[in-house]
Parts: sequence; C-alpha cells; structure tokens
Amino acid sequence: MNVKLNNRDPVYLQIVRYFKEKIAIGEFEPGEEIPSRRELANRMKINPNTAQRAYKEMEEQGLIYTEKNHPSKITTDKMTLGMVREELLVEAVDTFVTSVRSINVPVDELLDLVKEKYTGNDDKEA
Repeated sequence: MNVKLNNRDPVYLQIVRYFKEKIAIGEFEPGEEIPSRRELANRMKINPNTAQRAYKEMEEQGLIYTEKNHPSKITTDKMTLGMVREELLVEAVDTFVTSVRSINVPVDELLDLVKEKYTGNDDKEA
C-alpha cells in the first residue's frame, strides 16, 4: 500500500479516499479481502486507532463489510461501487471548476483545453 499522506486532512479520511480510488480503478475487486486493521496500521506506520476509524468509516459508507470473525472485504454492491467512481469524479470536477471560475474563461474554450490535456494532444505547433 503506497499512500502518500498529507498534513492537511485527517489520516483516516485519506485512507478512506485511498480505498475509494483503488475501488474506482478496479485495483480492489468486489469481495476482495483487505488487510486487517492492525496490519494496515503496521504497513502505513499509523496508530491502530486511526486504522480502526478508517475501517469504521468505510463500513458506514458501505465500502467494506466484515462478517463475524472473517477478514473485512470490499463490498460487492454494484450500486455502491458505481457511486464511488461518480463521487470521486464529481469531487474532482467541483475542485477544478471552483479553481478556474474566477478566470472567466468561456466554457467552450475551457472544454477544448480540457479535451486537449486529457487526451494528451496539447502539443503546440511552432
């Protein structure tokens, strides 16, 4: 697990976001076992209580589930899995729009630039 933690956001929320990103890109498969709370804490060198809080948050959001004495697993609920990807996308777009809105760029110009950057066709001809 290669999570780059920042100093701005609570660590447990950064862990939740990491799991969401891995779920969204398919790196964590539905029904896949995830590390125990203690194992995650050891791997990431964080307090076990922080790992517990992250898992609790993910369970409340329906991202993971734990059955009795078995390891926690990624949800298999297709609706939840779809919502994870949409949530991350909406969050990224909201952040982007907020940051560029003050520049007053016409939407068509902005969309063209986004398409160029996204597809990698932003090479300028001299």
